[in-house]
Amino acid sequence: MFKKILIANRGEIALRVHRAAREMGIKTVAIHSTADTDAMHVRLADESICVGPPSAAQSYLNIPAIISACEITGADAVHPGYGFLSENQNFAQILEDHGITFIGPRSEHIAVMGDKIAAKDTMKKLGVPCVPGSDGGLASFEEARDVAEGMGFPVLIKAASGGGGRGMKVARSAAELENAYRTARSEAKAAFGDDTVYMEKYLSIPRHIEVQVFGDGKGRAVHLGERDCSLQRRHQKVLEESPSPVIDAETRARIGETCAKAIGDLHYIGAGTIEFLYENGEFFFIEMNTRLQVEHPVTEAVYGVDLVAEQIRVAAGEEMSLRQEDLIPRGHAIECRINAERLPDFRPCPGRITTFHAPGGLGVRMDSAIYDGYVIPPFYDSLIAKLIVHAPDREAALHRLDRALSELVVDGVDTTKPLFEALLEQPDVRTGNYNIHWLEKFLGI
Repeated sequence: MFKKILIANRGEIALRVHRAAREMGIKTVAIHSTADTDAMHVRLADESICVGPPSAAQSYLNIPAIISACEITGADAVHPGYGFLSENQNFAQILEDHGITFIGPRSEHIAVMGDKIAAKDTMKKLGVPCVPGSDGGLASFEEARDVAEGMGFPVLIKAASGGGGRGMKVARSAAELENAYRTARSEAKAAFGDDTVYMEKYLSIPRHIEVQVFGDGKGRAVHLGERDCSLQRRHQKVLEESPSPVIDAETRARIGETCAKAIGDLHYIGAGTIEFLYENGEFFFIEMNTRLQVEHPVTEAVYGVDLVAEQIRVAAGEEMSLRQEDLIPRGHAIECRINAERLPDFRPCPGRITTFHAPGGLGVRMDSAIYDGYVIPPFYDSLIAKLIVHAPDREAALHRLDRALSELVVDGVDTTKPLFEALLEQPDVRTGNYNIHWLEKFLGI
């Protein structure tokens, strides 16, 4: 087992990793920028080291500085959390070259799944259902036109190296196609340095369903059910729940077994998430995230597991403790992403927190690194807390979420808490009758 883990992240996920390591008797090293000197993960870790100024590019994305921090502190492993370098194949390879374990998948799997075209081709060969579309990147507008005409409108142009909705454009007719194609390429080049785009059939009213998988790297893998992440704003998840209100046990087992078999055949190691669009009873693969997801706590609540601890054990060479026959879902869990943002336009709202009170009680979990007097810096993502509730069924979970939100206090900055209070009053949310477009219609955007 590792003696010391460097946590290459910040905020609530850095604290989440520290807690898992601490419970396993492993020392932790927190890296931080000069803007995060007083951050909670820095205060609680066994050691901390500054890796640069506030800019993420010069600190949390600064690979040479992070490698140096490992060498200075003697860290023998790195947990990347999510975001930043968590899906950077170059980072994983450099760590390996320095004899430091990357707590995550092999660099080649990060590379394959980081390329949306290669990922889709790989999954198709592994028997995972995929969205109909182009066989690869579109070399020209003329090729895009031919594919679209053969498939029928509407179509979706997507960046091969994309994520978060960038480099993604819908063309509902032939008249819209050229602008969508050229805009998607331009956005992809600006955001990812790669203007390769491909095409998929655009599904009009899908849900966003993702399957949590875990592999031992030796051919054995399991699934831990699904999460429904359909409540989204501009392709960014807002609320997630498990299990999905529309997936029954038979369907869950079927898609879960398909995903687990694919991951096993791939000899994938660690945690991963296979994401689908789900419409009219059919699943269509869109991408795989080769890291821990922001919404992993809902799976932990329903299945009673610690995914971070399991990541650490498997990365250290220990046998995977998860057995499919033991993974029985119990109850229902919901997560709300609490952002420091000003409604109604969701403008980031950094500043000093004057009062913070986390809700508690049975079935309530608060993943956050904020505290009274903490100053939210303006340089990073606006996520400041994740409120997770678990109850015997969905109706009870909704009531518990309502109660927990009423107890949550964050003063000094604006947050998205009022959005969730408003959502709980909506009949469609109460019944689970929503798709990936529902929230934007509710918000009028």
